[in-house]
Amino acid sequence: QVRLEESGGGLVQAGGSLRLSCAASGRSFSSHCMGWFRQSPGKEREFVAAIGWTNSNIGYSDSVKGRFTISRDNAKNTVSLTMNSLKPEDTAVYYCAARGRIDPSKRAVDYDYWGQGTQVTVSS
Repeated sequence: QVRLEESGGGLVQAGGSLRLSCAASGRSFSSHCMGWFRQSPGKEREFVAAIGWTNSNIGYSDSVKGRFTISRDNAKNTVSLTMNSLKPEDTAVYYCAARGRIDPSKRAVDYDYWGQGTQVTVSS
């Protein structure tokens, strides 16, 4: 069992930055792939980024590549998402997720545990 809690969301102007954090509790955090997804009203949950065991095994969606950075600290059981050059279309509820395997996946169905989400609003 892995419990996840996101923090760091908020309101920011276009072009600004935010850093989301996800604290994980439970066993075997280091054996889980961690991912970030987002969902805006009327849309399906969308993959944002995922990270495997090391910071070298990472994937991003095309819409955030070059602007967002995912990282993890296995000693602290945390995963972060640094978001730069934010756009109004980045507005969504952002979810942290954990997968019971270490290889990253872009599919929400592959993730076993989810946080409650944190709202990110980017104003134009």
